[in-house]
Amino acid sequence: MKIGVIADIHGNAPALKAVLNEFDLRRDIEHIYCLGDMIGIGPDTNEVLTILFARSDVSMITGNHDEAVLALQKGEDYPLSHSHAKEHHQWIADLMDKGFITRLEQLPRTITLTIEGKSILFIHYHIEQTQLNEHISKDPFSEIVEPSLDNLLSLFKGSEDKLICFGHHHPIHFFEGKDTIFLNPGSLGCNSQPTARYSVVDIAKDKITVSLEEVSYDNTKF
Repeated sequence: MKIGVIADIHGNAPALKAVLNEFDLRRDIEHIYCLGDMIGIGPDTNEVLTILFARSDVSMITGNHDEAVLALQKGEDYPLSHSHAKEHHQWIADLMDKGFITRLEQLPRTITLTIEGKSILFIHYHIEQTQLNEHISKDPFSEIVEPSLDNLLSLFKGSEDKLICFGHHHPIHFFEGKDTIFLNPGSLGCNSQPTARYSVVDIAKDKITVSLEEVSYDNTKF
């Protein structure tokens, strides 16, 4: 089974369209998993959410930007750690179609699947088990660690998943441990170059194969 993995679109509709077009042209991608932060930073909030929610082959989880914007939309406590971004998030919240509020708040923080006998975790970034249901104002997401196999093994210590897919930290992460593969496809929408990053994962009974991909797009308007 081949799946697509994308993360951190951050309100960049041209980049998202370019990646989804690549998936559609391939015709061998059975499902796409989006690892949170669909909105925030970029201005294309409504277009990005319209595209994603219109597709039956995309499953999404929430990220810190999505949840921070939702907190403002709903008049809830806002995370102090994001105070530098509050004015920006308010701008996003003011422009966001209110019809998306319910749909976003119904998204999970994690998706866990078993494919070909292998357990797979999709999460925006590591959260301690005791913090999984904490409101975004409580800063449930763990502090970002520098990309390395040792750091990720320590961060996700105790996990028995064969593949852990995450985002949040925008550089690409791809590390293969003895028992676990760690994959962050890199931010799809936040890149200094006019390229959008994504991954294709081929899950077979005998192995998991990860392909790191990118597609060029015109980022001038964005």
